[in-house]
Amino acid sequence: MKRLFFISLLLFPFLIQAQNIKTDVLVIGNGNAAFAAVVQANLSSVNVTALTQSDGFKLDDLFTLDENGTSIAFVKQARKSLKLPDSVALPPFNFQMSNVVINKWSDSSTTFKVINNISYTEIKRAGSGWKIKLSNGTDIKAKVLVLAEPSDNLLKVLKIDAIKPAEVNAFSYGDNLYRTSIAGVNKTNQPSFLPLSNLLIPNQENLIYIPTDYFEVGQAAGATASYAAFFNTKTSLSNLKKIQIELLTYKCALLPFEDIRVTDSNWLAIQKVATTGLLKGEFKNGKLLFNPDELVTYNEIKQPLKDYYYKAQIWFDDHVDVPINLENSISLVAALGNKSPEATKLALEKDWLKVYGFKSNFDMKKLLTRREFSALVSVYLNPFDFIQVDRTGRILR
Repeated sequence: MKRLFFISLLLFPFLIQAQNIKTDVLVIGNGNAAFAAVVQANLSSVNVTALTQSDGFKLDDLFTLDENGTSIAFVKQARKSLKLPDSVALPPFNFQMSNVVINKWSDSSTTFKVINNISYTEIKRAGSGWKIKLSNGTDIKAKVLVLAEPSDNLLKVLKIDAIKPAEVNAFSYGDNLYRTSIAGVNKTNQPSFLPLSNLLIPNQENLIYIPTDYFEVGQAAGATASYAAFFNTKTSLSNLKKIQIELLTYKCALLPFEDIRVTDSNWLAIQKVATTGLLKGEFKNGKLLFNPDELVTYNEIKQPLKDYYYKAQIWFDDHVDVPINLENSISLVAALGNKSPEATKLALEKDWLKVYGFKSNFDMKKLLTRREFSALVSVYLNPFDFIQVDRTGRILR
C-alpha cells in the first residue's frame, strides 16, 4: 500500500491488558463522518479505535463516494467477509449488513477496532493526549481524539463549552483559502470546502470536532489526526501539504468539481492544478465545474503562472497573446521548469495516449484543453507538491 507522509512504520498492535486500551486515534461517533475518520486513520497506518456508543455505525450510502478511499476500503472488506470475487456485484447494504462487515473487519485487525454498545463516563487530558473511561470500567488512552458526535452531553463531559464542530465554507475565489482545502463537499446547490484552519481548534491540541454527516470531512479529520499521532506532534503543527497529498492518495477530492469523477485518468492532475488556482472552475446552476474539455486561454493562465513562477514574466513577455497549443505549452513548462523542450516533447508524445489517456492525437499545433494542460503542468512543473502556501493560501516562495 502506498505511503506518502507515513514513509516508514512499525505497526504496534493494540495493547489490551487489564481492561486498558492504548491507541493512536480515538473516534467517538457512529455516523458517516465518524466511519470515514476511522477508515482514513487506518489507511494512514496508525492504530485507531471507534467508540460508537450504539449497536454500530448508522451510515448513508457509502457508494455515493464515487470510488473514494473510504468506500474502496469498505468494498474490499465486504468482498472478503462475503467471500465474493470482483466479478460478482455486491448486494445492497442495509444497517445490519454494513455492520457485519465492519465488525468482522475490526475482529480481524490489530490496528482497527470498533467498540459498540458501551458509553463513555469520563474524558480528560492525559499529558499531550487523552484518557477516556468507559461504563464497563475500561480505560482508553489516545494520542488524538476525534469527536464526530456533536452533543451538549459530550461537551459537558469534556468540560468545554466554547467550541463548535468544524464548518465547511461556501466555495469562492474571493480569497485564496481554497488552496488550503482538505475536503471538497457538494452540499445542495452549494459547493463547499473544508480549509485546514477550520479543523484546528485554538488552544485545544489533538482534539478534532466535526459534524456527523459528511464522509469527506470525516476523511479529512482522520488524515489530520493521523498526522499528529504518527509524528507525535500537535494538531496545530499540521503540515497542510502532506495532509492534502495523503488525502489525494486515497481519492478524497480537495475541490468539489461535479464534472470530474475519481475514476477519470486525469482526476489527480486536475485536482492538483485546480487547487493551486492555475486553472479555476466555473459556477453554474449551483455547481462547481472544471470544464475539462474546454480550451485553455492565454489570459486565464498568464497571471496565475506569474504568481507562482518568476520566470513566467519573461516567457509571457516573449510570447504575447500566443495560442495555448501543444508547442507553446511545451515551451512554457520547459522554460519554467528548466527542462529541455525537445526531451519534454519526446516524453510527452510517448505517454500521450497510454499514460494520460487523452483521446486526441499528438499534434504540436493542437490547442490544449484544460484537461491536457492540467496534466502537462502537473507532471512537468508540479506546483502543487513543490510550492508551499500558508494557512491563508498565500504562496510562499
